[in-house]
Amino acid sequence: MAATTRDELPATNLKEYRKLEALIADLSGEQATIKDDDDTSIKDVIGHRAHWIDLFLGRYEDGQAGKEVSFPAPGYKWNQLKAYNAALREAQAGLSWDEAREPLSANHARLVAFVTRHDDADLYGGPMQGASNDWTPGRWAQAAGPSHCRSAAKHIRQILKRRAR
Repeated sequence: MAATTRDELPATNLKEYRKLEALIADLSGEQATIKDDDDTSIKDVIGHRAHWIDLFLGRYEDGQAGKEVSFPAPGYKWNQLKAYNAALREAQAGLSWDEAREPLSANHARLVAFVTRHDDADLYGGPMQGASNDWTPGRWAQAAGPSHCRSAAKHIRQILKRRAR
């Protein structure tokens, strides 16, 4: 369920982030870098989630500054998301497990700080500037943070379950 107030968002964010952190806490670099059938590793999933928090924060700042906001990212349309994510995996291929995890932690902290410095009116009072849709900044923050953590944890649990067979 989506948070609808500034007070709900930090709790939702922290809950989902902690679940994801607990799931990956004991994974070794070797376990995290094994490619799955779809050529994606747990490390790739974590790197992806960290990147999307950064994208959201950048989009928000660009919108506030009156700059053009690109969705999902500069040079890509939503129907090109698979290509974008493949390019992201390639760009992050050289990262170690620790190097992939650190941005997740850092960007989670940045997202917490973002939510903390905004009130209900900022987060839920209207569409995010530059987004070209009716999603509020709070809804975008939830998509980038807790929703992405939840989907990452689900995906990682599926990977681990397949490996255990």
